[in-house]
Parts: sequence; structure tokens; C-alpha cells
Amino acid sequence: MSQMAANSIAILPASPVCNRNNSVDYAYRPNSDFYYLSGFDEPEAVLVLIPGREHGEYILFCRERNPEKELWDGLRAGQEGAIQDFGADDAFPIGDIDEILPGLLEGRDRVYYSVGKNLTFDQQLMDWVNVIRSKARLGASPPKEFVMLDHLLHDMRLYKSAAEVAQMQHASDISARAHVRAMQAVQPGMHEYQLEAELDYEFRKSGARFAAYSSIVAGGANACILHYINNDQKLRNGDLVLIDAGCEINCYASDITRTFPVNGRFSPEQKALYEVVLEANLAAIDCVQPGRHWNEPHETSVRVITEGLVRLGLLEGEVDTLINDEAYKPFYMHRAGHWLGLDVHDVGEYKVGGQWRVLEPGMCLTIEPGIYVAKDNPNVDARWRGIGIRIEDDVVVTKDGHKILTGGVPKTVDEIEALMAAVQ
Repeated sequence: MSQMAANSIAILPASPVCNRNNSVDYAYRPNSDFYYLSGFDEPEAVLVLIPGREHGEYILFCRERNPEKELWDGLRAGQEGAIQDFGADDAFPIGDIDEILPGLLEGRDRVYYSVGKNLTFDQQLMDWVNVIRSKARLGASPPKEFVMLDHLLHDMRLYKSAAEVAQMQHASDISARAHVRAMQAVQPGMHEYQLEAELDYEFRKSGARFAAYSSIVAGGANACILHYINNDQKLRNGDLVLIDAGCEINCYASDITRTFPVNGRFSPEQKALYEVVLEANLAAIDCVQPGRHWNEPHETSVRVITEGLVRLGLLEGEVDTLINDEAYKPFYMHRAGHWLGLDVHDVGEYKVGGQWRVLEPGMCLTIEPGIYVAKDNPNVDARWRGIGIRIEDDVVVTKDGHKILTGGVPKTVDEIEALMAAVQ
């Protein structure tokens, strides 16, 4: 509210309930922006901020207590809970919003609102504005300007507080145990979905209700499909399996990728490529420092991977020329990471004024270089084909450098083989 213009109002609705099929809804997960400001996790709610309002600056519209409906769907906070438990200055039943919100909008110069995110609510908001416009001859004053709320809110979300980092560390610790569990459970002949079940078990057993995204469990050449989520093929002796999976705690995400051999031992080719990716992962993490810019970890990973591909004979030529020509892209086609927070691909600008953003304490990002050799790539020796490797960690920028949240999962060849040998 301190960043909002004078005589303004901010309006933010909760996510709608989404129907899965017939009378079955998807499990409810609150809108990240709404949850960031309120901590309120019920549907059918609208948050309103009015700086300087005499009767309370933070207003929450939410469902009323209803014993009959609560019998079926669970307890509700109600207006009393919105004030006592969630810090609202004032709270009203969501059913009264059509009568109350136009009065709160009337006379405001500026409305902060994220247009286009919720089309149903967009129309509802325009209806309220039109109600005010219809009374202009009676002296009513409709809002003069709409401003995207995202501009202020998403920049705030980019900088994590100590409490937010603690939530992400909790999620990362659970996800780390899930990856270790998968390494210990894998056997040739299992299906990918059986390994995914090991992840899900550890998530839920540890109190994480949701995965932060659809888990990727990709055996063999499936690892060369970046967003492979079918997870329905058999894991073959001699192949690698790539797992990209993480849970969320209180809506804060973790995001880990590890690649390991189904039979517990890397082949020479697998080991050679893996160690290039690991070198890129470690070098890129070293670039996560306050004052360095966002793109440095990616640039570093590109150089390390290109040098490694030349060293192993998968690329030929001068490294600088190959980088300029983007010759590495058939093997490394994505960027080295993304912001992480309430969303797994979190909000926040990557460039400011056309320049890469400078890293500052509190920012959290992933570091996830990879090498993917397509199974039908005719330009490399057959022994390399069908190998896909990615190593991903979650890293927070600190005052003095960085903190790795995902250090609980082994990632050197020796560590992985030792862990897997201990249970075979």
C-alpha cells in the first residue's frame, strides 16, 4: 500500500474453483498473488486494499460461516476469522460484494487490478464501474485510471523474506528425501510411474499436499523430451532415468532434477556427459552472487557445456565460434534456470531497462543445465544417442553469496553410485 498512488484502491480476487469432471472439482490451490498478500486459502474471496481508509485499509470479502455447508465441504473462516486469523481490518460476506464494492470504488482516482487473469471477475468489475458511471449526473465519480497490479506486486514477490526462504527450504528438504528415495527404490523393469509413486509417497508422508508441478520421470531417451510427463514406460537396464520433481509447502515451491543409472552404475559415455553437466551446474551456481547479473549463470553453463562437447567429440571447432553460432543448441536448448517462489516459474522481470537484472539478496532461482543427445541424431556416434541429463538445484542469493536449498540430494557420480549400491 505504501507504493500505491494517493486516493487509490487495489482489488485482487481469489482463484475460482475449477471443475474436473461432472460433480468433481480439482483440489483447490489459491492464486499465488492473492495468497502472498493474505495467507487466505479459501475460494470465493476478494481482497481489497484502500490506503488511508478511516475504517480499515485491508478488506476481505469471503464466505460466511454455514454449518450445513461446512458439514460437507469443511470449516470456513467467516468474517470473524478473516479479521482474527488473517489480519483483515474489515470483512464482509462475499454475497454482499455487489452492494458494497461499488461504493468503495466510487471517487477513487486509480484502480490497481490485474486485467485478463480472471475474465469472469473482469466483467464483474466493469459492471461495478458502469453502475458508478450511470450515476455520474447525480455526482458519482468513477475511477479515472486502471493500473496493472502485477507491476508492484511481482517485484515484491521477487525478494524473499527469511520466512519465505524457510518455507522453500522445508519444501526442498522434503523433495530431496523424495529424490533419494527414488534412487534407492529404482530397479530395471520398473515402470516410470512406479518411481513417481515413490516421490508422491514421500511428499505426502512429509506433509506436502501438492507437487509444485507435474513430475517428470523419464527413462532412457525419454529424458531428451524436456517436459515429458507420460511416465508410463519401463525402465531398462543400462539406461539413465531423469527425475524433475518437487513439492510445495504452504504454496512455496521446490524444483529439483537429478539423473542417475537405473542399474546403479554409469556407463563410460553416461559418466562422461554427466560430469560435463555437473561441471556446468557447479560453475553456474558459483555465478549466483549479489551484483552479478541474471544471465551470467546461463552464459557460464553454455561455455562449460560447449567445451565439454568439443572435448568428447560431439562438437568440432573453436569454442567461441560454436557459442556465437549456437552450435550447442541441439544438445542444450533451454536456459540455465528461472525464478522460483510461490510459482515454480515465479514472477519477476529478467531484464530492467533492456539490461539483464542484477542479482540481489532474497532472489531465488534454479540452476539447471543439461545435455540431451537425441536418439536419432545422425551427427554423433551411436554410443552417445538417447542420453539425456539434467542437474537442477534451487539457490537463494544472500548478502555474501548464495545458499543452496537442495543440497540434500547427492549429485556426483561417486555419491550416486555409493547411495544406490548401499541398497542393492
